[in-house]
This record gives sequence, structure tokens and C-alpha cells, in this order.
Amino acid sequence: MTAERVTFTVHRTWLAAGALIALLAVMTGAFGAHGLRGMVSARGLEVFQTAVTYQMYHAIALVLVALLSGTGLSRRLLGVAGGFFLAGILLFSGSLYLLVLTDIRWVGPITPLGGVCFMVGWAAMVGAALRRSV
Repeated sequence: MTAERVTFTVHRTWLAAGALIALLAVMTGAFGAHGLRGMVSARGLEVFQTAVTYQMYHAIALVLVALLSGTGLSRRLLGVAGGFFLAGILLFSGSLYLLVLTDIRWVGPITPLGGVCFMVGWAAMVGAALRRSV
């Protein structure tokens, strides 16, 4: 497999991951808006919506990683950003979903770790923008 083919596959992987996670955000948001009303508190719905919002923002960020990977920016740093965005979605949004749906309180402290992952991902994007290497 050539380096060009591997690079194209990586672009497609980030694009597919971002699109799938965005689809799941839309589905999860609809579930929260229609399926949870009356089942959880207003605060629970607010927390659930926060999880959906951050999931969607970072799904779009994954699509951005895929698009930028072909522009000559540092693919390594873009890959780091994508990995941290994905981890942030799982830790941040995932912990909030669990908290609202199960009321398991020990997952609450996991949420800030997801936020840190989002920040590291965006910092890696800054690095990729400032460093034009492949």
C-alpha cells in the first residue's frame, strides 16, 4: 500500500467517524427531546442537551480533521487532534449521558477529563495550523 493510499484511508476514516458521530448526535438529541421529556428533570434534559451539543461540535471537528489532512498541514498533529476529539466525545458526552440516564454519580468526575481532551485536541489543531509539515 502506498503512502498516498494510506493517507487517503486516514482521511476517509476521520470523515466516516465524524459523520457517524454527528448522525448519532442527531439521533440522541431527538431521543432526548422527545423520549426523555417527563422521564427526567428539567436539569437532566439540560445536561443531556449539553452532551449532544458537545458531541455534535466535535463530530464536526473530526470532519474538519479529515478535510485538513489533505492540505499540507501536519498530519501527525491533526491525527492527535482527532484522537483527543474522539476521546473527549466518549468521556465528556458519554459520562453526561450515563449520568442522566442511570443517575450513577461516580461518572460525574469523568466529565472534566473529556473537557481536557477537547482542549488538547484544539491545541493540537493550533499546532497543526502553525506547523506546515507532513
